[in-house]
Amino acid sequence: MGLAILYLHQHFSTPDGATATRAYNHATALAEAGHAVTLACGRYAGGATGLDGPFRHGQRRGEVAGFELVEFDLPYGNAQPLARRSLVFLRYAIAASHLALARRWDLIIASSTPPTVAIPALLARRLRGTPFLFEIRDPWPELPAALSKPGDGVPGPVLGAIGRLVDAACRQAATVVALTEGMARTALARGTDPDRLRVLPQGADLALFGPDARPWRPEGVGAQEMLAVYAGAHGRANGLGVLLDAAARLRGTGIRILLVGDGAEKPALMARATAEDLPVTFLAPLPKRRLAGLLAGADVGLLCLAPVPEFAEWTAPNKLAECLAAGLPVVANVPGRAQRLLAEGACGLSVPPGDADGLAAALLAMADDPARRRIMGRAARRLAERYFDTRQIAARLVATVEAVAGHATQARALAP
Repeated sequence: MGLAILYLHQHFSTPDGATATRAYNHATALAEAGHAVTLACGRYAGGATGLDGPFRHGQRRGEVAGFELVEFDLPYGNAQPLARRSLVFLRYAIAASHLALARRWDLIIASSTPPTVAIPALLARRLRGTPFLFEIRDPWPELPAALSKPGDGVPGPVLGAIGRLVDAACRQAATVVALTEGMARTALARGTDPDRLRVLPQGADLALFGPDARPWRPEGVGAQEMLAVYAGAHGRANGLGVLLDAAARLRGTGIRILLVGDGAEKPALMARATAEDLPVTFLAPLPKRRLAGLLAGADVGLLCLAPVPEFAEWTAPNKLAECLAAGLPVVANVPGRAQRLLAEGACGLSVPPGDADGLAAALLAMADDPARRRIMGRAARRLAERYFDTRQIAARLVATVEAVAGHATQARALAP
């Protein structure tokens, strides 16, 4: 008999959207395994839920890929001011709490960020005895604390409150899932029992991002240019200014950098590229199927983050998995986990964070040796098949959920 599962993931999208599809893949796998899944989300900029009916009483419902989707009328985007984003997080937590307490669920999956998804899970555990799985996709409050500057960022008292909430989630969750070993260590530091901790990495759809994708290039990008693609957020944390610094050193080399996505920093980046006549092209966020074709038509993938030491082990960019799945060699300026993966797979080049000269030199080395690029590209695909197959990762999530629910059922049966 299947489980009744409530999946809380505020930033949800199907592959028709331009953002991560981890929750879609996992909810689909759970439904295919015979479980009754209800996924609750908000309205995320760049996401596509698959629902198009009117909102009634602040929500709309429908079936997507075999599971029920509840979409709350709560618009959210990374360009919103911090206070507005925080309010949306809290409103989602309130709406999801009503849903979590409206019926008896066999299990709740609370996927963070934002960490406020833990509120309805903790309430349901306390009031109904419902076990929950807490997923850490970004470590809070550690990551925003690392990004904060004096007078700028999340206030200290708020970070303290978030820390206490995450402590409770890590200690009371039946299982904690982290995307990287570094994130797993933050969970252990907050009280997670090692026996209840699992690492399930970010993945990519190997069928979508693979040899069957139809390649294309944007208008104005020459067929003979070496095209290096960055696809992701354009925010302060991404540090994309260094890519423009590298582009300034690459004029006349036949190398073009393509930035795909959106974010608060994009207008300034576009203005600078135009003013300095840099070999940089910009595109709006693309649906995953369209992005797969773009990567198939590119020569190099780019992974770029701001020079924040904590990024080394605390980030799991889906853009890295997708570039590897597409068979692209990768040039990255992220140390730690990403650097180790590229070295292990012999499928890319790593440079120090913030090093524009190093980025330019790495791209020139790629441009000068097409045969090496092809060898690295094949190695990238093999690495993706070994570590980042989203179907295999989803199957492990299903097994984890079923084990958690089985243990919870057994514990209730033995309770006096």
